[in-house]
Amino acid sequence: MKKDLPAKKLKVHFEPDNVDIIVDEGDNLLQAAIGAGTHIYAACGGAGTCGTCKVVIEKGEVETERTAKVSDEEFRQGVRQACQSRVISDLAVSIPLESRLESGVLSREGREAVGALATGWRFNPPLGKYFVELLPPTIEDNISDLSRLLRGLKQRYKLSNMTVDFDIVRKLPQILRSSDWKATVTTLVTAVKPRAAEIRRPRVINVEAGETKANHYSLAFDIGTTTVCGQLLDLNQGKVIAQGIDYNGQISYGADVITRIDYCRRKGGLDKLQQTVVATINGVIDQLLDQSQIDREHIGHLGVAGNTTMIQLLLGLDPKYIRLTPYTPAANLIPPVKAGSLGIKVGEHVYLSAYPLVASYVGGDIISGVVGSGVYQRKEKTLYMDIGTNGEIVIGNSDWMVTAACSAGPAFEGGGIKHGMVAASGAIEEFDINPSNLEPVIGTIGGEKPRGICGSGLINIVAGLLEAGVIARNGKFNTDLPTKRVRPGRDGNEYVLAWAPQTQIGKDIVITEVDIDNLIRAKAAMYAGCQTLAKSVGITCSDFDQVIIAGAFGSHIDIEKSIVIGLFPDIPKERFTFIGNGSLLGVRLASFSTDIIDDARRVAQMMTNFELSATPAFMKNYIAALFLPHTNIREFPSVKEKLLKLRKGKLKRGVGV
Repeated sequence: MKKDLPAKKLKVHFEPDNVDIIVDEGDNLLQAAIGAGTHIYAACGGAGTCGTCKVVIEKGEVETERTAKVSDEEFRQGVRQACQSRVISDLAVSIPLESRLESGVLSREGREAVGALATGWRFNPPLGKYFVELLPPTIEDNISDLSRLLRGLKQRYKLSNMTVDFDIVRKLPQILRSSDWKATVTTLVTAVKPRAAEIRRPRVINVEAGETKANHYSLAFDIGTTTVCGQLLDLNQGKVIAQGIDYNGQISYGADVITRIDYCRRKGGLDKLQQTVVATINGVIDQLLDQSQIDREHIGHLGVAGNTTMIQLLLGLDPKYIRLTPYTPAANLIPPVKAGSLGIKVGEHVYLSAYPLVASYVGGDIISGVVGSGVYQRKEKTLYMDIGTNGEIVIGNSDWMVTAACSAGPAFEGGGIKHGMVAASGAIEEFDINPSNLEPVIGTIGGEKPRGICGSGLINIVAGLLEAGVIARNGKFNTDLPTKRVRPGRDGNEYVLAWAPQTQIGKDIVITEVDIDNLIRAKAAMYAGCQTLAKSVGITCSDFDQVIIAGAFGSHIDIEKSIVIGLFPDIPKERFTFIGNGSLLGVRLASFSTDIIDDARRVAQMMTNFELSATPAFMKNYIAALFLPHTNIREFPSVKEKLLKLRKGKLKRGVGV
């Protein structure tokens, strides 16, 4: 009987990272890159539909399933989609600039929040440290070591009604005797008091020899679809002492939550995504410890917030029912879990606590932002928007709140755009246009030569083209203009933002009608969600007293340009506030105060969630919003005035409209 021969081992070399990996013959090239630690942007999760994972085969051969995303010229030059290629020989592979994920500008700061923060909370961290000096046991007083410890805590700190982890019992006898009965106890409040009369039950999670109260730290994390942000907190001083950020490694398996849910259907897919995000978290923890020079063993707690899919993937919970009717998450209130059991590199006593979730597509990141920004404490009618791949909105005040997720898609993160990219060095972010000759003036992140378009740049470009009359309100190009920059392309008509010699990628960077259509669909989903929720509570989008914009992407949006395309309601600029990473803000506050933990659960319970896909009014509003800025221009009076002035100016110059 013939035995199966072992798979042939092949070496793949990746540039510019200068790394090698040994793989089996027939292995997927994208997976090989991920295994080598080389992050390639793969917005569609390897389905072959986005074209963002292009690589150049410099040496060797691959078997590839060619798609329309690779042109004849590119194919002749050795360009292949990594996700559609299998390794059949030793390879040397070059990853072009436009396919790379670089972290050089991840930590750039957005605008600071002004007047939109929670107030009135007490500094009372859920993680506590207590030093006790105990009398040694005698024949007359020979109660157990644990009873002696709990008695000491009650006598000195009036702590009672506590629960104790079994690990404490295992190591307690040795610690107490080796330290001359002097020890520091760490407790964690893992339950809240829904009613004032109820008493909290702190959990004893660690005991250390001697006095260690000075080493009192916790971690706060925002687990985003695109990035993972972390902070190291000093709980003695109540301040941030280090912060770090990296791309969520899951981005190589798909740019949005739907793609990642689909990836989990593959054999081993859920385990792969869980391990990937944990690896990212561990990398950020390493950043924080390097910055602060704090020992890992001194971290006592880890708080996280993220959308429902991200949290379930982190915890290894199958997210498939999130996507299936009637759209149910595994749990809204996640019990604390030992972080080490998930693979997170912290002490074995450290628990991970997740912010409460509302629904399948409205997660703890939104609760965290609403709590951190203090929306729930004020009477003003507020619109809270977290704009990104999975756009979420909340409307309400201290008395009521309604919420929904808008499934905006990846356009705001540069996904689904021909030359789209995440907000990294070389991304076109600023755009203006000379009305006399229609020549562009562009600005890039880092001031480098352009290599793509990020989400905020896409908004500015489309708004500028509309105001200059280069595109009509339906997003189509005016082809009768006296400029070479408007031309036919593979994806319909397009406008050349930068000629090939001016770019890093050696190709013309363009915006196409397909790109514009993708942005229109994304902004229409967000605005229609706002409109639908507003009407459900008897108000209109012009009635908001305040609009709070959250998220790293939101912090770099131009308000006026966003109103021009119909993303934001047409209300005065002074009503808009940016809070940056609202998710991280709320987790940090919850690490500092049990009051915030109570408030978070109360806010989650008071929110009414709307499943927009099951709300007939949403589709009607969505279709109406598939125009720049909107089918009903009267909803955008300032934009209407601008476009009328443009039309009058063209008529005076004798230019066709």
